[in-house]
Amino acid sequence: MAARKTQKKPNVSAEELKRYYRDMLLIRRFEEKAGQLYGMGLIGGFCHLYIGQEAVVVGLEAAAEEGDKRITTYRDHGHMLACGMKPEGVMAELTGREGGYSHGKGGSMHMFSKEKDFYGGHGIVGANVPLGAGLAFADKYRGTDRVTFTYFGDGAANQGQVYETFNMAALWDLPVVFVIENNQYAMGTSQERSTSSPEIHTRGGAFGIPGEAVDGMDVLAVKAAGDKAVAHCRSGKGPYILEVKTYRYRGHSMSDPAKYRTREEVQKMRDEKDAIEHVRELLLSGKHATEDDLKAIDKEIKGIVNDAAEFAKDSSEPDEAELWTDIYAAEVPQDA
Repeated sequence: MAARKTQKKPNVSAEELKRYYRDMLLIRRFEEKAGQLYGMGLIGGFCHLYIGQEAVVVGLEAAAEEGDKRITTYRDHGHMLACGMKPEGVMAELTGREGGYSHGKGGSMHMFSKEKDFYGGHGIVGANVPLGAGLAFADKYRGTDRVTFTYFGDGAANQGQVYETFNMAALWDLPVVFVIENNQYAMGTSQERSTSSPEIHTRGGAFGIPGEAVDGMDVLAVKAAGDKAVAHCRSGKGPYILEVKTYRYRGHSMSDPAKYRTREEVQKMRDEKDAIEHVRELLLSGKHATEDDLKAIDKEIKGIVNDAAEFAKDSSEPDEAELWTDIYAAEVPQDA
């Protein structure tokens, strides 16, 4: 891998670096296994992998506190793992099994965890953005100092409801961090061809929402930007926009051959900007870990992922009666 240019030596402990390395590696190995299970026919429907974008959610989760919320789109497995959801429960949901977080009914795009304040996984492009503002509104209404991370992509950034949400969030000073995961391609169309403004975060300026762009392939840069954004929101100053410039190595979904870009382009990103290799270099060059240490971490992670896959395979499919659970209806008073 080519050496990266860094302005200054990062002020980060060896334990933090190891945690970032482990968390990003867990997401990558999990996604690689999910891709294998999809190829075997054990995962149905759509499956959008997060490979290449691991530093985004790991860096931002490092800036989050207990009680903060997160909501995202359909490329969501990494967010689930980063916020502490169990790999076996996530994998079981991907395979439509009873042991999954939504009891096998939500699949890849629609699983939730109230315990971890994870509110989805949403399949409609841009539709989760107003929901994220709603979560932030609830916290402001209750008088807490919690923050909501609302993730969406560069393609969703062109949806009208995003800007309606910006307007409301600014009017009401909502504690929401709008995270634009700019992975350069909205499905198969490059950002250059689909977005009129080269810097998407600047669109918040029309609503008085501050923002910045950050290198999404550098977990330390993401963590630093996340700390700044969270402090802004938690102090009552309203929303903040982070445009995190990242890159996905795989196609839009498992059914996408990704012929709209060259293999050379993808390989260049892998060789020069890979987020996991970056932290690996920092660990080795700083003598915070040896090659054997990192091999042991990789072995441990592979074991966790393999166990998750076996748990999913062994878990039974949901009973037909499960169709009638988790359905809510308001009870109408008899005197209404």
